[in-house]
Amino acid sequence: MDELNLKNEINLDDLEKEAIENLKNVQNEQALNEVKAQYLGKKSKLSQIMASMRELSNDAKRALGQKSNEFKRKVEEFANKKRDELINAAVNEKLKKEEIDVTLPGKEFKTGHMHPLSQTIVELEDLFVSMGYEVIDGNEVEEDVYNFEMLNLPKGHPAREMQDSFYITDNTLLRTQTSAVQAHALLKAKGKPIKVISPGKVYRRDNDDATHSHQFMQCEGLVVGENVTMADLKGTLNILAKKTFGDELAIRFRPSFFPFTEPSVEVDVECFKCHGKGCPLCKGSGWIEILGAGMVHPNVLRMAGYDTDKYQGFAFGVGVERITMLRHGIDDIRTFYTDDARFLKQF
Repeated sequence: MDELNLKNEINLDDLEKEAIENLKNVQNEQALNEVKAQYLGKKSKLSQIMASMRELSNDAKRALGQKSNEFKRKVEEFANKKRDELINAAVNEKLKKEEIDVTLPGKEFKTGHMHPLSQTIVELEDLFVSMGYEVIDGNEVEEDVYNFEMLNLPKGHPAREMQDSFYITDNTLLRTQTSAVQAHALLKAKGKPIKVISPGKVYRRDNDDATHSHQFMQCEGLVVGENVTMADLKGTLNILAKKTFGDELAIRFRPSFFPFTEPSVEVDVECFKCHGKGCPLCKGSGWIEILGAGMVHPNVLRMAGYDTDKYQGFAFGVGVERITMLRHGIDDIRTFYTDDARFLKQF
């Protein structure tokens, strides 16, 4: 072997030891990459040695090439091994920092619960389902024919002014009452007996204050069949009042007017605070109005295809917010819609 080849061979042996020693001492991947570039990069000592190959014979070039390849292989293998060690060490260090002591007490997470209005609706549904009613739902955007005309309120009827409405087009509006759901149910029943309740949101153009809202909730009931009488209606509402406000309270009917019932009544429950003696809650009367009801108007039944000589029925509608406010002593309907956790967590 000529002198230059011998010199380069000696240099590569020393360079290999130096490279591996330096790789052993690196502490992170950035330092590893820098050391690797120092010995294997374009400007490394290996590149300088390889540049001298043009001065060697063919045999010497071959020998030096083999030696250079062996150098590169060993340095790269050691560098890769060192990289794996650094990665594993970093992962272990991170795991150590993120270690969880499972013996420590856990954090207390606040759990949610049903909104008070939802609680009232569930209670109403449970009560009426136990009495054989079916719970039905409908569209909040409704056609005028189902919201008014099918309920004995033709266009131009003065009673329409009692419900100032949100019209979308000339013939569609946000429903003003869940009775619209019952109009669909009557048509679907095709003249057969029916027993349903329909809870849901309704909308009316109203100024929001402590007792009024442009959006509120109703739960309406409808029963149609043979031999259905006002006594059946009173018995049903008596059960509703007692389950809602207490077994010891009485109810009373007062004559009223609704276009879709005849006769129509307002239903009062004995004040559950003063038990009829008179107090600020009942405004001294001893009674609290809770809902409207009546016998279904024959026109409503006829428009839905019922034989009014054979079938008659009753209907009632209760305000969900009103019941909830009375039961819990809430004095402002707007609090239901503020999403104030301080209010909601009381229920």
